[in-house]
Amino acid sequence: MAEVLFYERPVPLNRTAHKDLRIKGLQNLKFAHGVHSVPLTCTEFPVTARDIPILFAGSDIASAGPMALLGLRQNENLFLDTDGQWAQGVYIPAFVRRYPFVLAEKPPGSEGDDFTVFLDEAYEGFSDQEGERLFQEDGSESDMLKNAVNFLGEFQQHVARTKQFMEDLKKYDLLEPRNVRLERNGNVLNLNGLYVVNEEKLRKIDAETTHRFLNDGTLAWIYAHLLSLSNIDRVGQRLALREEAEAANKTKN
Repeated sequence: MAEVLFYERPVPLNRTAHKDLRIKGLQNLKFAHGVHSVPLTCTEFPVTARDIPILFAGSDIASAGPMALLGLRQNENLFLDTDGQWAQGVYIPAFVRRYPFVLAEKPPGSEGDDFTVFLDEAYEGFSDQEGERLFQEDGSESDMLKNAVNFLGEFQQHVARTKQFMEDLKKYDLLEPRNVRLERNGNVLNLNGLYVVNEEKLRKIDAETTHRFLNDGTLAWIYAHLLSLSNIDRVGQRLALREEAEAANKTKN
């Protein structure tokens, strides 16, 4: 499931089992080294579009959803350095910033809320000795945990809004396939299963729908997506620098 990408040992947060658990802040984002894209919510489009390409990905249009393109080769994030530090000044998607917590859907038929908070027990910042407590001595949530859970809740609200956004794009048949093809050092990189908004179809939408899109933010998100596509070349430049560094390391060795 996309929700638990990065998470090696996700377990439900438990007030009893984790009563003594403490957490140290993230020192690096190495857990995100092996991903070349992450899901994105539509509310993040404007700030993401400055540096990162925003495309829609899926096995078909019906299953497509927005994502931030972080790399051009499988299992490679070009916005992280070898120390796990994100590129300076570049937006970090909320999908990444949630870690090591996540809201995940409960199995059908489970009691209580539809979602429950999980944490990644493999996160190296968890211990019983150092860091901030998750729970107070009386078993109540610490301020740190409350803030983390609130962030998860806000993120889930943005996910719900993004589903509505995607329904609109599909209802008005605004998405079209886009194959990203780059030639690098005699090699051809092809990225398939991608979609973009068709501007010609966008211009043909009726006035009433256009007005709604303008008022509810949909139009701004669409244009942020379209503007972001120029960043594909910038990601290609990041790959070129990475390849140069790899070649230099091989020469040294």
